[in-house]
Amino acid sequence: MALELIGKLIKVLPEVSGQSQKGPWSKQEFVIETLDASYPKKVCLTAWGDKVADLKQYATGDTLKATFSAESREYNERWYTELRAFRIELAEGDGGAAPARPAAPQQAQSRPAAPQGAAMSFNAAFDEESNDLPF
Repeated sequence: MALELIGKLIKVLPEVSGQSQKGPWSKQEFVIETLDASYPKKVCLTAWGDKVADLKQYATGDTLKATFSAESREYNERWYTELRAFRIELAEGDGGAAPARPAAPQQAQSRPAAPQGAAMSFNAAFDEESNDLPF
């Protein structure tokens, strides 16, 4: 499940790295504040591996569009949720001001457009451009 978030980069936390059986790894968390004028929310996302280097090209205050996946896991009867960013880019129209509402992606003619705010079906088809998974 791919989700998108557009907001202002307000904080980049220190990079964390280590060694596992599969080799070295690195991650870096960053905080984006949504552009909702009435109730802006702060959301902490995690960049892993090569995405850590991508994150370094942005400065605090930049308006970013982060595409991420959400995953939860249980440990000792507590649940932990991680928002793993797999694409980080400047939001369209970023010139210091809040960007306009993002345009909807081009829909294939064979599929009807989903209503605004509707949940995506489990077996929904994606175009090749939106499928940026590393595996």
